[in-house]
Formats: sequence, C-alpha cells, structure tokens
Amino acid sequence: MLLDEDLTDLCDDILAGLPRSDQRRRGREYVRGLLLARGRKSIRNIAAISTEPAAEQALHHFVSDSTWDWMPVRRALARHVTRLGGARTWVLHPTLIRKAGTHSVGVGRRYSPGLGQSLNAQHAVGLWAASASVVTPVNWRLHLNEDWLSDEKRRRRAAIPDDLVTQSLGACTVEAYLELGAPAGELVVVDAREMDVEAVVRRLRAAGAPVLVRVPAGLRLVPAAGATAEPAGDLAATVRHQRRPVFGLTASPPVLAGTVAVRLPSTRSYDPLLLVELSAPGRGEPGQLWLTSRGDIGLADLVRRAALVRRVTDDLESTGDQVGLRDFTGRSYRGWHRHVTLASAAHTVLATHSRPEPALRRTS
Repeated sequence: MLLDEDLTDLCDDILAGLPRSDQRRRGREYVRGLLLARGRKSIRNIAAISTEPAAEQALHHFVSDSTWDWMPVRRALARHVTRLGGARTWVLHPTLIRKAGTHSVGVGRRYSPGLGQSLNAQHAVGLWAASASVVTPVNWRLHLNEDWLSDEKRRRRAAIPDDLVTQSLGACTVEAYLELGAPAGELVVVDAREMDVEAVVRRLRAAGAPVLVRVPAGLRLVPAAGATAEPAGDLAATVRHQRRPVFGLTASPPVLAGTVAVRLPSTRSYDPLLLVELSAPGRGEPGQLWLTSRGDIGLADLVRRAALVRRVTDDLESTGDQVGLRDFTGRSYRGWHRHVTLASAAHTVLATHSRPEPALRRTS
C-alpha cells in the first residue's frame, strides 16, 4: 500500500467524527503537510505544501481557533492503531519539549533528570500504543505548573480552560491514560521514578489496569513474607544471588533478573506485586527496578515491555521529530493540543507504513 493510501485511510477513519466537511479536509491537509513539509513543521511550512489560496490563514484558524474537539479524534486514532497493530501495551511517557522563548503555552524552567539540569521547556505526557510492530502516540496532556495556572493574564491569553487545576506530574501522567478510555486489561508501562509511585499504582490499579512501573531504589515496599516496609533497592539486593538469565531476547549480553514478591505499604494482603531487578551480567551495581502486577506473564515478556520506554524515547527523537510532534510554538492551549493530535496521526502513518521512504506525491 502506498503512503498516500495509508494517509487517506487513516484520515477518513479518525476525522470522520468532525462535524464539517471543511474541517475534515483541513485535517487531512494538515497531516499531509506534516509528512511533506521540509524543516520545522510551522503552519507556514505546512501551508506551503498546499495549492489552495490563503492556506496558511485557513490552517492557522483550523488549529488554533476552530471549534473541533481533539479527544474524539484521539480515541479514533487509538482504535485505528489497535486494529492495525494489535497494541498490547500502553506506554506513558513524560517528555520535555525545549523552547527558545517564553510565550509558548506551558513553557518554563523544567528540571531534566537525564541531563541533570534545568531547561526552558514545556512538560508533556504522551500515551503511546505499542505492539511488536508499531509504537505511536495516541494521547497527550500538557503539564502546567502553578506559574501558568495562577496567572490570569497568561490563562486568558492561552485560552486555558477554567477547570484545569494544578496537578502533580504523576497525576497528570495517569490522567493521560484514564481520559482516553483505553481498553482495560492491557499492560500500562511507565517510568515513575520522579513521581509518587504509590499514587500512580493505586490509581491505575483502581481503573483495572495491570502495571509495569519503574521505581526508585528508595521506594519503600513490604515483602510478602514480612510486615515492615524496606527500600526497594535493599529488597532486590537480598535476592541478587538468585538472579537468572532471561532467554528469548535479542539483546546481547543477556539480562539477569531477580524477583521479590511485595506489596505497597498502604495496602493489605490483596493485590500482590512483584519487584523485578534487571541488570547486565558481570555488573555488581544495582540494575533497573520495576514493580508489576503481572508476574504471571513471564520474565522475558516483562523485559521486552520494560524496553518499550527506551523505544518510545528513541521513536520520539526520530519519527516524532520528523513529523513535528515538538514543533508547535503558538500560545494557544487548544492549538497545542490540536497540533500534537494531528502530528500523532502523521506519526502513525509513518509507523504503520511498510516502506522506509515516504511515497507521497507533492501537489504543489
């Protein structure tokens, strides 16, 4: 199937719920521009792909000022991706979006644990659908801090909804899953080391979601055979001599895994969890620590699912940047959400397309 046909099929599917034919046409035009425009995916560059008069003005209105609701489009996108790729995992992925100025909605000084420094950036959370063949974003939330939400002038200028209140990063991350209404039962994977792990796990479990959560070594957990909470790193160390290699993976060297049955201190004996330490052979230092409610699916499968966090990070840097997921620079809250929705659609076209090179035909 040509990429043109993939684009048409996807847009016909996910934009069908838009109330007006001109909105559906503009949506397809915008996604096409994201795939074809050179350089940064500004509205000007996107409009340059179109042959229609006043395309830039029309697309700017469609994204920033029109009335269409992005959530039905995202839910349709999630259903589309699930049908195509059989998504078996949902990956929640907070990400910093670097910005040069101070006017983009949500921008501010944000600390990057990976870089060990503060950046001028937006803080967004993406929900990614993942299978063996497809990894693509289907929902987004913008994490707005108190500096934005307490400033009436900023709120009014960016048209931030009145009911949007300050949330922790963990709460914002969980909401990205809950608001989509994703089918319960599929594993939810998230690196929660910078969050309130207990709150994240409790809310996801209350929604019926099985979890695989990366946790910090200092997280206090109660071993199944004990009554006193201990740091996760200490619990993992007690079984480090029992670690065993995990086979059936493509990674080399193989991964060593050790497990401890645990529960959260705030719960009783119900809903048991498994603490899993993953490390490379020959290394004495602690490995990654993951907490899961699905100890029944096998260590090899858990390791593959845990690796999806890194895969999403890499995909955001490659395909995501290719379609401009992080390129929106406007002040509008609605504009940001509509842009990332359509960029997620463009990302899906590339992620599900069988050919490595775009085959779209330019119309200009």
